[in-house]
Amino acid sequence: MWYSKSDRPDPRRQVLAMWRGIDVAPLEKAMAKSARPVSELMPQILKDLRLERRQAETEIVKVWGNLMDPNIAAHAQPTGLHNGTLFVNVDSSAWLDEIVRYRRREILQRLQHSFGSELIKKISFRIG
Repeated sequence: MWYSKSDRPDPRRQVLAMWRGIDVAPLEKAMAKSARPVSELMPQILKDLRLERRQAETEIVKVWGNLMDPNIAAHAQPTGLHNGTLFVNVDSSAWLDEIVRYRRREILQRLQHSFGSELIKKISFRIG
């Protein structure tokens, strides 16, 4: 009897089927047919991980000192970005008051100019 290469009895497969008590070859064939190439899956995986957004968060922390007035950078540091809100820790209540009253709009405009208003919609300052 002549078998095609894929239908040829495989002694290894037969022994495993006997040992397991079940032949998983049909299941393996069905799963192989539904398998997709990695190149097809990666764009969605990267989108789900939101790596671009995390990279932007890291970039904000890196360039903060260059974008801000040195006095502000010495007393306030960004700590995270969530849903368009940049969280910034300020080292004292005096600096918090100064920034919130007089510098908030300027800081937001500089950041939005550099990173876009879609990424940074507002800023939340807190003592920390």
